[in-house]
Amino acid sequence: MHNIRLPHLSECTVFFDFDNTITFFDVLDDIIQRFSINRDWVAFEKAWEKRKIGSRHCLQNQLKSVRLRRKDLLLYLSLIRIDPRFHKFIAILKKEGMQPVVVSDNFTFVIKFILQNNGIKGVKVYGNNLRFSKDRLIPSFPYGNRRCLICANCKRKILKRHVKNKVIVYIGDGLSDICPAEYSDLVFAKGTLLEHFRKAKRLCLAFNNLEDIYDYFRGLEK
Repeated sequence: MHNIRLPHLSECTVFFDFDNTITFFDVLDDIIQRFSINRDWVAFEKAWEKRKIGSRHCLQNQLKSVRLRRKDLLLYLSLIRIDPRFHKFIAILKKEGMQPVVVSDNFTFVIKFILQNNGIKGVKVYGNNLRFSKDRLIPSFPYGNRRCLICANCKRKILKRHVKNKVIVYIGDGLSDICPAEYSDLVFAKGTLLEHFRKAKRLCLAFNNLEDIYDYFRGLEK
């Protein structure tokens, strides 16, 4: 990390992925695996990983196998804990008058419940929509891009909406983070996102958990 110097925090807008970034594992993947009545979701997951289908097509078809009532989903979500460093991270961002933004291919309903249940408030969340029909989960995609079928939630479009003369800082780990990360000025990456940037020989900052990034941002306060 020492080869890249960030500007002062007040000059940045910080965007977070959710699954496996703020949380310790991919919550949406776990929901699909845990509550599916068959293994049909596997073929769609493999096709998505190979970039043969986009995440919207993938999610629509995977959720057809899921059977889960709202009360049971809430019970499951109530057990999920986030990276405790996120609390400290949010505190220093808000100290600088910054509103952190979460962008995710998960569902806003899921993300907001987990954040609030872990004591996090005042974070803007952009995800996909979810409604319940008995034990069926019905997705919709308010932030999709008609001209791009790769992502269910067009994170890049959300970045453009929020940023005005600011340095874009993006923090993520997966395939759905590649497009917004490539549009960003400074990227903290792990997992598939880190592999992509290294293969493309593009500069980014590797991280293991939010403690790494928190320490780096704390240094900018001095």
